[in-house]
Amino acid sequence: MTTLGDYILYYKQEDIAKEILACAEGREVAVKYGDKGFGKRPDMLRYPRDVLEFVLQGATSFHCSEERWKNSLMLDTGMSRQELDRLRSGWDLVIDIDCRVFEYSRIAAYLIVNALKSKGIGAVSVKFSGNKGFHIGVPFESFPDRVHGKPTASLFPDGARRIALYLKNMIEKRLAEGILAFENGKLEGVIEKTGRTRDEIILDVNGRLELDVSPFLEIDTLLISSRHMFRMPYSFNEKAGLISLPLDPGRVLEFEKAMAHPRLVKPSKLRFLDPSLARPGEAAQLLIQAFDLAGEKKALSRLEEDAKTSVYSYSKRGMAEDSFEELTSAIPEELFPPCIRNILQGLEDGRKRALFILTNFLSKAGWSNEAIKERIKKWNEQNKEPLRENYITAQLRYHKQTKKSILPPNCDNQGYYIDLRVCKPDSLCKRIKNPVNYAVVKWRGEGKKAKQQKKK
Repeated sequence: MTTLGDYILYYKQEDIAKEILACAEGREVAVKYGDKGFGKRPDMLRYPRDVLEFVLQGATSFHCSEERWKNSLMLDTGMSRQELDRLRSGWDLVIDIDCRVFEYSRIAAYLIVNALKSKGIGAVSVKFSGNKGFHIGVPFESFPDRVHGKPTASLFPDGARRIALYLKNMIEKRLAEGILAFENGKLEGVIEKTGRTRDEIILDVNGRLELDVSPFLEIDTLLISSRHMFRMPYSFNEKAGLISLPLDPGRVLEFEKAMAHPRLVKPSKLRFLDPSLARPGEAAQLLIQAFDLAGEKKALSRLEEDAKTSVYSYSKRGMAEDSFEELTSAIPEELFPPCIRNILQGLEDGRKRALFILTNFLSKAGWSNEAIKERIKKWNEQNKEPLRENYITAQLRYHKQTKKSILPPNCDNQGYYIDLRVCKPDSLCKRIKNPVNYAVVKWRGEGKKAKQQKKK
């Protein structure tokens, strides 16, 4: 167990504090105080001495935003998307690789690094998360100023999400092969280490059996919405007692957890998200191809349309055009689509994405903030490894305070229901675009039945 003395002994090193400070420039900072959670937001670090001062007050780790801000102290939880866009000066790409099996995460990190380099990106950086995963970074300076006529700084978090999905598709086959090779071709090793059954991780692709890594390994961005954080380099991971350590991207496969022990860590010339290594526009191809994935050349406009689409519009899907009354009560769970009901049974992986889906779905389904809070709490208890309570509280607070209500992701968004393996469509699913559509149609049908029974 890490004691206060251990934290002080580590963070009081001036070279460590300077590296943490270097990463804080232009970003929002959040300080974590062990089990007590995070302190005030936004916060900031101005001098190396600030790091030790926070630790003396009980701080255990330091976190910062992927987004860069013109003035992070002007951030407020009630700000609209437009206000955040005006204040944002840019964003860095941070790909999060998370798996309960460290060796599998390491293989994925190696493949992501190589995939980025194959796109001509030189400013690729890597750091160990401090526990079981890795963060792969590309600084904002590597991206073009505009994409598809839109300022790149405004493409957040949509741009990061699409790049993560693009990279995941790019390495998926080689990742499965690499994991099997690590286990000497024996599927039993994967089953034993991941706790998954054979049926859960094997896919039948045109009569050929293939390993599906998605049930036990996540490749995603750290962000569900704006202002999410990542653990700063050279910061403690409280759970593992190890340091989130920057690594040589070319030597990822050589890294072992023991190298991140706080007594062994010394700052090096390697920096996570080092803008000095970037060539302007070197990541243009990556970003454009990510938005054009699967022929979606109008992806940017579609993302905007999805957020604006009314849940009461069905004419384009072959449904009745007549409108119906606004929701007068919360839609009950028995009318929810299969994907949402499957999520509510609890998950092992993808819990953060599921939380994003549930909060937006329940809100659009007429549930009150208090009812959403209680149902999310119950859902989290059913997860194999529950999300931290302070994380859920922060997400629900953000959802409650945001002025713009949005739909959950559409059904055809590969990064959500399909990746989470909760998409089990029934006959109605084929006719709808979004899970909320499903629930509203069912709710409307129940209303008609009730009226008919009254007439009888």
